[in-house]
Amino acid sequence: MGVLSSLTRRLGTADAVALGLAAMLGAGVFAAFSPAAAVGGSWLLLAVALAAVTALCNTASTADLAVAHPESGGGYVYTRERLSPGTGRLAGVAFLVGKVSSAAAAAGVFGTYVLPAHPVVCAVVVIVVVSAMTVAGVRWSPGTAWLLVGGTLAVLAVVVVVGLLGPGGSTGVSASPVADSPVPVQVVPGPLGVVTAAGIVFFAFAGYSRVATIGEELRDPDRSLRRAVVISFAVLTVTYVAVAGALLVGLGVDRLAAEHAPLVALVDTGQAPALGVLVRIGAAVASGAALLSVLVTTSRTMREMARRGELPKVFTRVGSRQNPWPADIVGAVLAIVVAILAGPVAAIALSACATLVHYALINVAALRLPRARRRWPVWMSLLGVVLCVGLAVFLPLRSVLITAAALLGGWLLCTLVVRWGAHTTPPAD
Repeated sequence: MGVLSSLTRRLGTADAVALGLAAMLGAGVFAAFSPAAAVGGSWLLLAVALAAVTALCNTASTADLAVAHPESGGGYVYTRERLSPGTGRLAGVAFLVGKVSSAAAAAGVFGTYVLPAHPVVCAVVVIVVVSAMTVAGVRWSPGTAWLLVGGTLAVLAVVVVVGLLGPGGSTGVSASPVADSPVPVQVVPGPLGVVTAAGIVFFAFAGYSRVATIGEELRDPDRSLRRAVVISFAVLTVTYVAVAGALLVGLGVDRLAAEHAPLVALVDTGQAPALGVLVRIGAAVASGAALLSVLVTTSRTMREMARRGELPKVFTRVGSRQNPWPADIVGAVLAIVVAILAGPVAAIALSACATLVHYALINVAALRLPRARRRWPVWMSLLGVVLCVGLAVFLPLRSVLITAAALLGGWLLCTLVVRWGAHTTPPAD
């Protein structure tokens, strides 16, 4: 980790792949497969593939829009410029709701794996610590991204080997019910269960926009960006399919659906229970890194919305390292509230739902790009709209309703800020 001063580093394809994988290999792989198995059952692998296709379509649209609009703000700016200010406002609110929930989920995963007796307390502490790091201007560099990716993949490789070659299924400690799960701990057979599971697994692909938005830092963006997207998704999808398969083989559907920390439960059923310590360390590092990345991107979007008059101007303030510390603090406070009220599993569903809405709007915005400005085929954006809407609608009903209420409330609040600003700004001479 280092302190961000400028974006002068010129990156190659390998660095772009490392940064993308570091953003995606976070808390999701350590927590999302349990609630997904509760609704998808033995169809979990198909759900992983469906989530991967959805994320890839979203990345293609984001990459094209990032080239057309090379400025901070991401999907908020893209949809505002290509669709309308009101639509951009909704995309920005959806992004913030998704990222705040994602931060709460990452912190919850950290607490579940590191201090399972008091996971909520541990989650709050880690949010406070990481938010202090963001205020201080700490960011990821390509070198630390390589270390994170290598370490996480090594831990997941151990899990896969134990799951596929270990004694399997019903041995070990008994499963504990997932009290905060937003879905019933039972298999929902058929296509609907697969779609719901895919929406939950989609959370594990969060962070892929990092691959799409670093074109201005690449030495050869036209070639490197395409390669980085394809390589990152290939590595991630193969990894997730392997981990999901190992969990199904090693734990069985019923136990996988009921475990708080499924990867630890899997290695503890093997002949070397001490591997559980290794998995807990891997989960702590990956979820902590994801939390840092999420809080940083949240504050940057808040700052951009404030610059355009859709959030209070206080969020435009920056510290000595050009970091928007008021937005950093508010984002952390909101994440703490969600972590306390929801728990990691419910936060995963909330994050997935809001993020799917956000990327549905991005795909619509990408459809407004002229064909000459597209690197990826237009059908990917069309498919992205359908998949995002479909996966969001079939998430657990409670999560959909809470997300809808949060999006409506956030949109109305931002609209009031805009109108208040219009009334208080003195007319030009």
